[in-house]
Amino acid sequence: MITWLTSTTLGKLIATFFISMAPIIELRGGLPYGIALGLDYPVALAAAVLGNMVPVPFIIVYIRHVFAWLRKRSKWWDEKITRLEKKAHLKGRVVRKYSAIGLCILVAIPLPGTGAWTGALVAAVLDMRLKSAIPSIFLGVCIAAAIMTMVTFGLIHIF
Repeated sequence: MITWLTSTTLGKLIATFFISMAPIIELRGGLPYGIALGLDYPVALAAAVLGNMVPVPFIIVYIRHVFAWLRKRSKWWDEKITRLEKKAHLKGRVVRKYSAIGLCILVAIPLPGTGAWTGALVAAVLDMRLKSAIPSIFLGVCIAAAIMTMVTFGLIHIF
């Protein structure tokens, strides 16, 4: 299976897509991974952006229900979720102040603790509507993709 994922074009495409769906890693890891595997840039870009965006509407719509369900299960989950919501509220300050543009900026910064997952969580916690949150997050993902492209191809040197 691993050989197939790294040796065929379809496997590379699927691997890039799923890596980009993963929280924390997201597009920041998926796009360079797809390019490193030898995917053509437009194909790697499309797989990474789509993979990064797939969980967004589900997070915005369902995360509060998931949190409520988990909180009922144990005190441990309640503590973890409370901490996560506090972080989301802190990151949400910029979003509250600048609305959709703030959400876009939060998602666009390709650093740990930002990205589409965080943006979707902040949008859910702040009760943003899908029709304003998704375009902002998508634009942020596209900006992050541009930044990661420049980093991957050596146009921007970090550190």
